[in-house]
Amino acid sequence: QVQLVESGGGLVQPGGSLRLSCAASGNSFSIAAMAWYRQAPGKQRELVAIIINGGSINYVESVKGRFTISRDNAKNTVYLQMTSLKPEDTAVYYCGVTIMPTGAQYWGQGTQVTVSS
Repeated sequence: QVQLVESGGGLVQPGGSLRLSCAASGNSFSIAAMAWYRQAPGKQRELVAIIINGGSINYVESVKGRFTISRDNAKNTVYLQMTSLKPEDTAVYYCGVTIMPTGAQYWGQGTQVTVSS
């Protein structure tokens, strides 16, 4: 029922910033959580940041202090503001949404973030 559309990826130099967006649309859904994942070449997919419906936020340790997840409830859109980017942040970034009460998860199409000089 839910469609996710991501945008905002691109090429940036180390120390630069990017802002990712993910908009959710569909009929009569309720969001339990929205999150950002990433998968770097040769690496496992990891959870980067998650925001729960009640407002609780968690980040993977490697991005704390540099990334900020936020949500616009009126637009059903989640953002990931990334600052002080490092080459090791290079990955395909995917947004994911968990729907209640079923707990079903939906994925965005992915957006490439490349941090390089």
